Amino acid sequence: MTDAADQIRPRRTYHHGDLRQTLLDAGIALARGGGPDAVVLREATRRAGVVPNAAYRHFASRHALLQAVRSAALAALAVAMEKELARWRDGGPSASMRAFGTAYLRFALTEPGLFRTAFSVPGDPEAGGSPAKAGRSGLNPFQLLGVALDRMVDGGMLPPERRPGAEYVAWSAVHGLAMLVLEGPLRRFTRVEARQIGQRVLDMVEKGL
Repeated sequence: MTDAADQIRPRRTYHHGDLRQTLLDAGIALARGGGPDAVVLREATRRAGVVPNAAYRHFASRHALLQAVRSAALAALAVAMEKELARWRDGGPSASMRAFGTAYLRFALTEPGLFRTAFSVPGDPEAGGSPAKAGRSGLNPFQLLGVALDRMVDGGMLPPERRPGAEYVAWSAVHGLAMLVLEGPLRRFTRVEARQIGQRVLDMVEKGL
């Protein structure tokens, strides 16, 4: 299990007054094992050991539970990115972008169920102000990517006039590779091969920006 996912590790006990978190923990466990389709409110209530009516006080529908699980998965991804950014802090202007891509692909490979769930429900990637989707810095994954690109501008690696919209260029390339490895024709790749091609994709993104 990855360090980033430790913050959403399901707990084994239920205490009165903490049912919402217990249900969320159950939903996270379901997502980790089977992706977004596995997040079913009735199964979460069964695992929590309560009747469905009790769960509806906290999650009115499956969609509400899925949204909460999705937010937790995005927060875990943000934490993974923050940790990788800290490791690459002294690596030069392009290190932040390299850290972003490395953490993103690693999370996809090690937590495929959570990764799929994180991007299973439509939402505005630029929307901020939701602590549920943020890492310890208070930033969500898309905002952390923006920090990496701003550092490239500050370091002279990215011309300021090419900065607008650069998030979408970088994100599309890295996310596309992740999905090809998870669900597409690159599923035959080993993790080592996926990491190697990932670094080449990051080289391409860095040069293309």
